[in-house]
Amino acid sequence: MPRFTLFDFGVSRVMASFHQDWIHDGATVADVVAKHLAESVDEGALAVRRDARVLGGLPSPTLEVLWDAGAQYMPGFERLGGGAEWTRTVVGLCDARLSANADVYALTGADAEDGTACLDAVVAEIEGAWFLTGEVRSTLTDCARHCTPDVAFRVLLRAIRCAPEASLSSEQYTRLEAIGSALRYGEFVVDSVRYLVQET
Repeated sequence: MPRFTLFDFGVSRVMASFHQDWIHDGATVADVVAKHLAESVDEGALAVRRDARVLGGLPSPTLEVLWDAGAQYMPGFERLGGGAEWTRTVVGLCDARLSANADVYALTGADAEDGTACLDAVVAEIEGAWFLTGEVRSTLTDCARHCTPDVAFRVLLRAIRCAPEASLSSEQYTRLEAIGSALRYGEFVVDSVRYLVQET
């Protein structure tokens, strides 16, 4: 059974909301997330909440690096109470969205997978992403090992898209596709970085 969407989902999808024009989607960053959740199916809100909860075990500075890496533009964390407080805010927004529907159930099937079997492959791709800073690679590796390989991989894909000097070899892209397939992602999740493949 495939995942609930062909596209990106969870916290990495929320990160995509933060670009230079994010202010057009809400007066505050919380408003932007609330709007995204309001427009999401229940599984989408459940996926964001699951990601944010699992990320919540990381230290605040680590979370700030992750959010910055996966967003084109993230407002200063001093305005958000720090990375940990911001991540708790996202969980709270998910809870509020989901409480409006008494029929919401837990994620099941592919949507409940955490990618444990892909840990080594995900870490290898993080380490091979030379265009990301050492701090971002180290933080993504911590995320893969201490949260889930699934969320780390999706944030890696976001970070690849946001990195100004990013480029991928066809071999790298093939490996990313293989991980995405193993995680049963929809066809447009890994495909979002295909444009960065450098033909040789």
